[in-house]
Amino acid sequence: MYLYLYRMITYIVLFASPIILIIRFLKKKEDINRFKEKFSIISKDRKKGKVIWFHGASVGEITSVIPLIEKLEKRQDIKQILITSSTLSSSKIIKKTKFKKVIHQFYPLDINFITQNFLNHWKPNLAIFIDSEIWPNMLINLKKRSVKSLLLNARITKKTFSRWKLVDNFAKEILSNFEFILVSNNETKKYLNYFGVKKNFSLGNIKYTEAIQKVEKLNYNLIKFLKSKVYWCASSTHPGEEEICLNVHLKLTKDIKNLITIIIPRHTERKPEIINLINEKKLNYHCHSWDKMIKNNTSIYLVDTYGETKKFFKIVENVFLGGSLIKHGGQNPLEPARYGSKIIHGPNVDNFKEIFNTLSKLNISKKVNNQQQMIDFLKKSIGRKPISKRYVRKINKLGKNILLITYKKIEKLI
Repeated sequence: MYLYLYRMITYIVLFASPIILIIRFLKKKEDINRFKEKFSIISKDRKKGKVIWFHGASVGEITSVIPLIEKLEKRQDIKQILITSSTLSSSKIIKKTKFKKVIHQFYPLDINFITQNFLNHWKPNLAIFIDSEIWPNMLINLKKRSVKSLLLNARITKKTFSRWKLVDNFAKEILSNFEFILVSNNETKKYLNYFGVKKNFSLGNIKYTEAIQKVEKLNYNLIKFLKSKVYWCASSTHPGEEEICLNVHLKLTKDIKNLITIIIPRHTERKPEIINLINEKKLNYHCHSWDKMIKNNTSIYLVDTYGETKKFFKIVENVFLGGSLIKHGGQNPLEPARYGSKIIHGPNVDNFKEIFNTLSKLNISKKVNNQQQMIDFLKKSIGRKPISKRYVRKINKLGKNILLITYKKIEKLI
Protein backbone atom coordinates (compact mmCIF):
# COMPACT_ATOMS: atom_id res chain seq x y z
CA MET A 1 0.00 0.00 0.00
CA TYR A 2 2.77 2.45 0.98
CA LEU A 3 4.71 1.74 -2.22
CA TYR A 4 1.57 2.44 -4.28
CA LEU A 5 1.03 5.70 -2.38
CA TYR A 6 4.69 6.68 -2.82
CA ARG A 7 4.48 6.08 -6.56
CA MET A 8 1.33 8.18 -6.80
CA ILE A 9 3.19 11.05 -5.09
CA THR A 10 6.14 10.72 -7.48
CA TYR A 11 3.81 11.06 -10.48
CA ILE A 12 2.36 14.23 -8.97
CA VAL A 13 5.95 15.53 -8.72
CA LEU A 14 6.48 14.59 -12.38
CA PHE A 15 3.44 16.62 -13.47
CA ALA A 16 4.67 19.57 -11.39
CA SER A 17 8.28 19.26 -12.61
CA PRO A 18 8.02 21.89 -15.42
CA ILE A 19 7.11 24.57 -12.85
CA ILE A 20 9.81 23.34 -10.44
CA LEU A 21 12.40 23.41 -13.24
CA ILE A 22 11.48 26.95 -14.29
CA ILE A 23 11.94 28.15 -10.70
CA ARG A 24 15.29 26.33 -10.48
CA PHE A 25 16.44 27.78 -13.82
CA LEU A 26 15.65 31.27 -12.56
CA LYS A 27 17.65 30.57 -9.41
CA LYS A 28 20.52 29.20 -11.58
CA LYS A 29 20.30 25.82 -9.87
CA GLU A 30 19.89 23.82 -13.09
CA ASP A 31 22.01 23.30 -16.19
CA ILE A 32 19.79 24.13 -19.17
CA ASN A 33 21.88 21.80 -21.35
CA ARG A 34 21.70 18.83 -18.99
CA PHE A 35 18.43 18.93 -17.04
CA LYS A 36 17.05 16.18 -19.33
CA GLU A 37 19.31 13.71 -17.52
CA LYS A 38 16.93 13.96 -14.57
CA PHE A 39 14.29 12.36 -16.80
CA SER A 40 16.71 9.62 -17.98
CA ILE A 41 17.21 11.24 -21.36
CA ILE A 42 20.85 10.24 -21.62
CA SER A 43 23.43 11.44 -24.13
CA LYS A 44 26.49 9.54 -22.82
CA ASP A 45 27.40 5.98 -23.77
CA ARG A 46 27.93 3.05 -21.46
CA LYS A 47 31.23 1.31 -22.10
CA LYS A 48 31.48 -2.44 -22.42
CA GLY A 49 32.57 -4.10 -19.21
CA LYS A 50 32.04 -3.52 -15.52
CA VAL A 51 30.39 -0.26 -14.37
CA ILE A 52 30.45 0.84 -10.73
CA TRP A 53 27.89 3.50 -9.83
CA PHE A 54 28.12 6.04 -6.99
CA HIS A 55 25.29 8.36 -6.06
CA GLY A 56 25.50 11.26 -3.62
CA ALA A 57 23.19 14.25 -3.23
CA SER A 58 25.67 17.09 -3.49
CA VAL A 59 29.24 18.34 -3.03
CA GLY A 60 29.89 16.92 0.45
CA GLU A 61 28.80 13.40 -0.43
CA ILE A 62 30.70 13.33 -3.72
CA THR A 63 33.98 14.68 -2.33
CA SER A 64 33.84 12.15 0.52
CA VAL A 65 34.18 9.22 -1.91
CA ILE A 66 36.93 10.67 -4.12
CA PRO A 67 39.71 8.70 -2.32
CA LEU A 68 37.64 5.53 -2.81
CA ILE A 69 37.14 6.29 -6.50
CA GLU A 70 40.89 6.86 -6.87
CA LYS A 71 41.50 3.30 -5.66
CA LEU A 72 38.76 1.81 -7.87
CA GLU A 73 40.06 3.62 -10.96
CA LYS A 74 43.27 1.60 -10.75
CA ARG A 75 41.40 -1.68 -11.15
CA GLN A 76 41.62 -3.07 -14.69
CA ASP A 77 38.33 -4.98 -14.37
CA ILE A 78 36.40 -1.72 -13.90
CA LYS A 79 35.81 0.01 -17.23
CA GLN A 80 33.62 2.91 -16.10
CA ILE A 81 32.69 4.68 -12.89
CA LEU A 82 29.36 6.47 -13.05
CA ILE A 83 28.77 9.28 -10.55
CA THR A 84 25.33 10.80 -10.14
CA SER A 85 24.33 13.75 -8.02
CA SER A 86 21.41 16.16 -7.79
CA THR A 87 23.04 19.59 -7.66
CA LEU A 88 24.76 21.86 -10.14
CA SER A 89 27.60 22.59 -7.71
CA SER A 90 28.50 18.90 -7.40
CA SER A 91 28.68 18.52 -11.19
CA LYS A 92 31.19 21.39 -11.29
CA ILE A 93 33.34 19.67 -8.67
CA ILE A 94 33.45 16.46 -10.74
CA LYS A 95 34.39 18.44 -13.85
CA LYS A 96 37.51 19.66 -12.06
CA THR A 97 38.77 16.17 -11.21
CA LYS A 98 41.21 14.32 -13.47
CA PHE A 99 39.61 10.88 -13.42
CA LYS A 100 39.88 8.88 -16.65
CA LYS A 101 37.07 6.39 -16.09
CA VAL A 102 34.55 8.68 -14.37
CA ILE A 103 31.43 10.06 -16.03
CA HIS A 104 28.92 12.34 -14.31
CA GLN A 105 25.15 12.38 -14.78
CA PHE A 106 22.38 14.08 -12.84
CA TYR A 107 20.38 11.65 -10.74
CA PRO A 108 17.01 10.78 -12.32
CA LEU A 109 13.70 11.49 -10.65
CA ASP A 110 12.67 8.51 -8.52
CA ILE A 111 9.72 7.65 -10.73
CA ASN A 112 9.31 3.99 -11.59
CA PHE A 113 9.57 4.11 -15.40
CA ILE A 114 12.32 6.79 -15.29
CA THR A 115 14.49 4.68 -12.98
CA GLN A 116 13.91 1.66 -15.23
CA ASN A 117 15.07 3.64 -18.27
CA PHE A 118 18.16 4.75 -16.34
CA LEU A 119 19.04 1.17 -15.39
CA ASN A 120 18.29 -0.12 -18.90
CA HIS A 121 20.97 2.22 -20.22
CA TRP A 122 23.68 2.06 -17.57
CA LYS A 123 23.29 -1.54 -16.36
CA PRO A 124 25.51 -0.99 -13.30
CA ASN A 125 27.28 -3.97 -11.75
CA LEU A 126 27.24 -2.37 -8.30
CA ALA A 127 25.32 0.63 -6.94
CA ILE A 128 26.72 2.62 -4.01
CA PHE A 129 24.48 5.24 -2.39
CA ILE A 130 26.03 7.78 0.01
CA ASP A 131 24.78 9.14 3.33
CA SER A 132 20.98 9.59 3.27
CA GLU A 133 20.22 8.71 -0.34
CA ILE A 134 17.45 6.13 0.01
CA TRP A 135 15.24 6.06 -3.10
CA PRO A 136 12.52 3.36 -3.04
CA ASN A 137 11.82 2.96 -6.79
CA MET A 138 15.49 2.82 -7.73
CA LEU A 139 16.35 0.34 -4.97
CA ILE A 140 13.43 -1.95 -5.85
CA ASN A 141 14.36 -1.93 -9.54
CA LEU A 142 17.99 -2.67 -8.73
CA LYS A 143 16.90 -5.63 -6.62
CA LYS A 144 14.69 -6.95 -9.45
CA ARG A 145 17.73 -6.93 -11.73
CA SER A 146 19.88 -8.68 -9.11
CA VAL A 147 22.20 -5.67 -8.93
CA LYS A 148 23.75 -5.40 -5.48
CA SER A 149 23.46 -2.04 -3.76
CA LEU A 150 24.94 -0.71 -0.54
CA LEU A 151 24.50 2.41 1.53
CA LEU A 152 27.85 3.98 2.34
CA ASN A 153 28.40 6.32 5.29
CA ALA A 154 24.73 5.95 6.19
CA ARG A 155 23.30 8.80 8.20
CA ILE A 156 19.77 8.80 9.61
CA THR A 157 18.84 11.76 11.78
CA LYS A 158 16.34 11.68 14.64
CA LYS A 159 13.90 13.66 12.49
CA THR A 160 14.19 11.18 9.60
CA PHE A 161 13.85 8.24 11.98
CA SER A 162 10.61 9.71 13.37
CA ARG A 163 9.21 9.94 9.84
CA TRP A 164 10.26 6.40 8.90
CA LYS A 165 8.62 5.06 12.07
CA LEU A 166 5.26 6.27 10.75
CA VAL A 167 5.66 3.83 7.84
CA ASP A 168 7.51 1.15 9.76
CA ASN A 169 6.88 -1.79 7.42
CA PHE A 170 7.64 0.25 4.31
CA ALA A 171 10.95 1.39 5.86
CA LYS A 172 11.91 -2.21 6.62
CA GLU A 173 11.02 -3.29 3.07
CA ILE A 174 13.08 -0.53 1.42
CA LEU A 175 16.12 -0.88 3.70
CA SER A 176 16.17 -4.64 3.10
CA ASN A 177 17.10 -3.95 -0.55
CA PHE A 178 20.64 -3.01 0.47
CA GLU A 179 23.19 -5.82 0.46
CA PHE A 180 24.67 -4.15 3.54
CA ILE A 181 24.89 -0.71 5.11
CA LEU A 182 28.05 1.00 6.39
CA VAL A 183 27.02 3.50 9.06
CA SER A 184 28.69 6.81 9.85
CA ASN A 185 27.66 7.10 13.51
CA ASN A 186 26.25 5.17 16.45
CA GLU A 187 22.89 6.95 16.29
CA THR A 188 22.27 5.61 12.77
CA LYS A 189 23.24 2.09 13.81
CA LYS A 190 20.68 2.23 16.62
CA TYR A 191 17.94 3.31 14.20
CA LEU A 192 18.83 0.60 11.67
CA ASN A 193 18.72 -2.03 14.40
CA TYR A 194 15.20 -0.83 15.21
CA PHE A 195 14.16 -1.54 11.61
CA GLY A 196 15.73 -4.98 11.75
CA VAL A 197 18.64 -4.27 9.39
CA LYS A 198 21.11 -6.95 10.41
CA LYS A 199 23.85 -6.22 7.90
CA ASN A 200 24.93 -2.83 9.15
CA PHE A 201 28.53 -2.15 10.11
CA SER A 202 30.36 0.66 11.90
CA LEU A 203 33.59 1.26 10.00
CA GLY A 204 33.89 4.97 10.75
CA ASN A 205 32.84 8.09 8.89
CA ILE A 206 34.07 8.00 5.27
CA LYS A 207 34.54 11.77 5.39
CA TYR A 208 37.70 11.16 7.44
CA THR A 209 39.26 9.60 4.31
CA GLU A 210 39.40 12.82 2.30
CA ALA A 211 43.14 13.30 2.00
CA ILE A 212 44.90 16.65 1.71
CA GLN A 213 45.19 17.17 -2.01
CA LYS A 214 47.65 19.35 -3.86
CA VAL A 215 45.82 22.53 -4.70
CA GLU A 216 46.92 25.55 -6.67
CA LYS A 217 47.97 28.61 -4.76
CA LEU A 218 45.81 31.69 -4.67
CA ASN A 219 46.76 34.26 -7.27
CA TYR A 220 49.72 36.53 -6.60
CA ASN A 221 47.69 39.75 -6.25
CA LEU A 222 45.48 38.23 -3.56
CA ILE A 223 48.42 36.78 -1.61
CA LYS A 224 50.20 40.13 -1.77
CA PHE A 225 47.05 41.92 -0.60
CA LEU A 226 46.46 39.56 2.34
CA LYS A 227 50.08 39.80 3.57
CA SER A 228 49.42 43.26 4.91
CA LYS A 229 46.07 42.28 6.43
CA VAL A 230 44.56 40.25 9.27
CA TYR A 231 41.91 37.82 8.02
CA TRP A 232 39.45 35.09 8.92
CA CYS A 233 37.00 33.07 6.83
CA ALA A 234 33.29 32.23 6.91
CA SER A 235 32.80 29.15 4.74
CA SER A 236 29.70 27.29 3.48
CA THR A 237 27.45 30.06 4.75
CA HIS A 238 23.68 29.92 4.37
CA PRO A 239 20.97 32.63 4.36
CA GLY A 240 21.04 34.52 7.63
CA GLU A 241 24.66 33.65 8.45
CA GLU A 242 26.33 36.17 6.13
CA GLU A 243 24.63 39.02 7.97
CA ILE A 244 25.88 37.67 11.30
CA CYS A 245 29.42 37.43 9.89
CA LEU A 246 29.23 40.99 8.55
CA ASN A 247 28.10 42.22 11.99
CA VAL A 248 30.98 40.29 13.57
CA HIS A 249 33.37 41.98 11.13
CA LEU A 250 32.09 45.45 12.04
CA LYS A 251 32.51 44.75 15.77
CA LEU A 252 35.98 43.25 15.35
CA THR A 253 37.29 46.22 13.36
CA LYS A 254 37.03 48.32 16.52
CA ASP A 255 39.87 46.27 18.02
CA ILE A 256 41.58 44.70 14.99
CA LYS A 257 42.96 46.95 12.28
CA ASN A 258 43.25 45.90 8.60
CA LEU A 259 40.72 43.12 9.10
CA ILE A 260 39.51 41.16 6.08
CA THR A 261 36.52 38.83 6.29
CA ILE A 262 36.51 36.19 3.56
CA ILE A 263 33.01 34.87 2.81
CA ILE A 264 32.54 31.63 0.85
CA PRO A 265 28.80 30.98 0.50
CA ARG A 266 27.54 27.42 0.18
CA HIS A 267 25.71 28.40 -3.01
CA THR A 268 27.40 31.01 -5.19
CA GLU A 269 24.17 31.84 -7.02
CA ARG A 270 23.24 33.80 -3.87
CA LYS A 271 25.93 36.36 -4.77
CA PRO A 272 23.50 39.28 -5.53
CA GLU A 273 21.72 38.75 -2.22
CA ILE A 274 25.02 38.78 -0.30
CA ILE A 275 26.30 41.87 -2.13
CA ASN A 276 23.09 43.68 -1.15
CA LEU A 277 23.79 42.83 2.50
CA ILE A 278 27.39 44.07 2.21
CA ASN A 279 26.18 47.34 0.67
CA GLU A 280 23.60 47.77 3.45
CA LYS A 281 26.45 47.57 5.97
CA LYS A 282 28.39 50.14 3.89
CA LEU A 283 31.39 47.87 3.56
CA ASN A 284 33.81 47.75 0.64
CA TYR A 285 34.07 44.38 -1.07
CA HIS A 286 35.89 42.51 -3.81
CA CYS A 287 34.64 39.44 -5.69
CA HIS A 288 37.04 36.59 -6.36
CA SER A 289 35.90 36.36 -9.99
CA TRP A 290 36.87 39.97 -10.75
CA ASP A 291 39.90 40.36 -12.98
CA LYS A 292 41.22 43.54 -11.43
CA MET A 293 43.42 44.77 -8.61
CA ILE A 294 42.04 44.59 -5.09
CA LYS A 295 41.56 48.02 -3.57
CA ASN A 296 43.38 48.58 -0.29
CA ASN A 297 40.17 49.71 1.45
CA THR A 298 38.49 46.34 0.75
CA SER A 299 37.21 44.71 3.92
CA ILE A 300 34.99 41.87 2.60
CA TYR A 301 36.38 39.36 0.11
CA LEU A 302 33.52 37.40 -1.49
CA VAL A 303 34.42 34.07 -3.08
CA ASP A 304 31.85 33.74 -5.85
CA THR A 305 33.37 30.76 -7.68
CA TYR A 306 33.26 26.99 -7.07
CA GLY A 307 36.19 24.75 -6.16
CA GLU A 308 38.29 27.44 -4.46
CA THR A 309 37.64 26.64 -0.80
CA LYS A 310 40.73 24.49 -0.19
CA LYS A 311 43.00 27.26 -1.43
CA PHE A 312 41.67 29.51 1.33
CA PHE A 313 41.79 26.79 4.01
CA LYS A 314 45.54 26.50 3.31
CA ILE A 315 46.17 30.06 4.45
CA VAL A 316 43.35 30.84 6.92
CA GLU A 317 43.80 30.03 10.60
CA ASN A 318 40.23 30.68 11.75
CA VAL A 319 37.22 29.34 9.86
CA PHE A 320 33.55 29.67 10.74
CA LEU A 321 31.61 26.76 9.21
CA GLY A 322 28.12 27.71 8.11
CA GLY A 323 24.88 25.80 8.22
CA SER A 324 25.35 25.70 11.99
CA LEU A 325 23.90 28.96 13.31
CA ILE A 326 20.71 28.16 11.41
CA LYS A 327 18.79 24.87 11.56
CA HIS A 328 20.60 23.15 8.70
CA GLY A 329 22.72 20.55 10.49
CA GLY A 330 26.18 21.93 9.82
CA GLN A 331 28.87 21.21 7.23
CA ASN A 332 31.79 18.79 7.24
CA PRO A 333 34.56 20.27 9.44
CA LEU A 334 37.29 17.81 8.48
CA GLU A 335 38.54 19.64 5.40
CA PRO A 336 39.53 22.88 7.17
CA ALA A 337 40.85 20.83 10.10
CA ARG A 338 43.23 18.95 7.79
CA TYR A 339 44.71 22.23 6.62
CA GLY A 340 45.31 23.33 10.20
CA SER A 341 42.44 25.77 10.63
CA LYS A 342 40.74 26.43 13.94
CA ILE A 343 37.01 25.84 13.43
CA ILE A 344 34.13 27.88 14.81
CA HIS A 345 30.60 26.54 14.50
CA GLY A 346 27.11 27.12 15.80
CA PRO A 347 25.00 24.69 17.88
CA ASN A 348 23.21 23.03 14.92
CA VAL A 349 25.67 20.35 13.78
CA ASP A 350 23.54 17.20 13.92
CA ASN A 351 24.82 16.05 10.49
CA PHE A 352 28.37 15.75 11.87
CA LYS A 353 27.80 15.52 15.61
CA GLU A 354 30.37 12.80 16.35
CA ILE A 355 33.05 14.42 14.18
CA PHE A 356 32.59 17.76 15.94
CA ASN A 357 32.79 15.99 19.31
CA THR A 358 36.13 14.46 18.30
CA LEU A 359 37.50 17.80 17.05
CA SER A 360 36.30 19.57 20.19
CA LYS A 361 38.25 17.12 22.37
CA LEU A 362 41.34 17.83 20.28
CA ASN A 363 40.76 21.58 20.79
CA ILE A 364 40.35 22.03 17.02
CA SER A 365 36.75 23.24 17.03
CA LYS A 366 34.80 25.66 19.19
CA LYS A 367 31.03 25.99 19.50
CA VAL A 368 29.48 29.45 19.63
CA ASN A 369 25.77 29.96 20.23
CA ASN A 370 25.41 33.50 18.92
CA GLN A 371 27.04 36.50 17.30
CA GLN A 372 28.57 37.85 20.51
CA GLN A 373 30.26 34.56 21.38
CA MET A 374 31.78 34.47 17.89
CA ILE A 375 33.13 37.98 18.38
CA ASP A 376 34.62 37.08 21.78
CA PHE A 377 36.27 33.95 20.41
CA LEU A 378 37.75 35.61 17.32
CA LYS A 379 39.16 38.47 19.40
CA LYS A 380 41.23 35.92 21.31
CA SER A 381 41.97 33.57 18.42
CA ILE A 382 42.96 35.82 15.51
CA GLY A 383 46.72 36.15 15.40
CA ARG A 384 47.39 33.12 17.65
CA LYS A 385 49.20 29.93 16.59
CA PRO A 386 47.28 27.44 14.37
CA ILE A 387 46.32 23.99 15.67
CA SER A 388 49.04 21.41 16.25
CA LYS A 389 50.17 19.40 13.21
CA ARG A 390 50.14 16.37 15.50
CA TYR A 391 46.33 16.50 15.59
CA VAL A 392 46.18 16.90 11.82
CA ARG A 393 48.32 13.76 11.40
CA LYS A 394 46.03 11.89 13.79
CA ILE A 395 42.97 12.78 11.67
CA ASN A 396 44.72 11.68 8.47
CA LYS A 397 45.84 8.36 9.98
CA LEU A 398 42.29 7.60 11.08
CA GLY A 399 41.09 8.42 7.56
CA LYS A 400 43.57 6.02 5.93
CA ASN A 401 42.40 3.17 8.17
CA ILE A 402 38.71 3.82 7.41
CA LEU A 403 39.44 3.99 3.67
CA LEU A 404 41.28 0.66 3.68
CA ILE A 405 38.56 -1.17 5.63
CA THR A 406 35.77 0.35 3.50
CA TYR A 407 37.53 -0.56 0.25
CA LYS A 408 37.99 -4.16 1.35
CA LYS A 409 34.32 -4.37 2.23
CA ILE A 410 33.26 -3.03 -1.17
CA GLU A 411 35.83 -5.15 -3.00
CA LYS A 412 33.92 -8.29 -2.00
CA LEU A 413 30.91 -7.12 -4.05
CA ILE A 414 32.82 -6.20 -7.21
